[in-house]
Amino acid sequence: MAKKKAEKDYNQLLAETIAEGMQELKAHDIVILDMRQVPNAMADFFVICHGSSNTQVQAIARSVEKHTTQKLSDNPWHIEGMSNATWILLDYVNVVAHVFEKDTRNFYGLEELWADADTLRIAS
Repeated sequence: MAKKKAEKDYNQLLAETIAEGMQELKAHDIVILDMRQVPNAMADFFVICHGSSNTQVQAIARSVEKHTTQKLSDNPWHIEGMSNATWILLDYVNVVAHVFEKDTRNFYGLEELWADADTLRIAS
């Protein structure tokens, strides 16, 4: 039981650390979705933000990767979308970071799709 609680605490810390990495590059509208109480959720947390250009989207994703490595010695298990940079996904297994361009974020509407999750908005 203690291991499960420690893992949950770590996943929350990782989500917060990802949000900090996003803030460093002035990401817009950062939200943390706590998916732990959502049935059939594929991760404990989603951390979502957007940038104003694909260059900024790439920079935010790199900042997240650098920040989590420096602060927690953790690296993403998998990264998708870095070359196109309209939606970059950094998969840390139990925590998934989504860095969008604004129009792509609006189109996919992950916050609405997972509206059952507890939502924490982070000041930009």
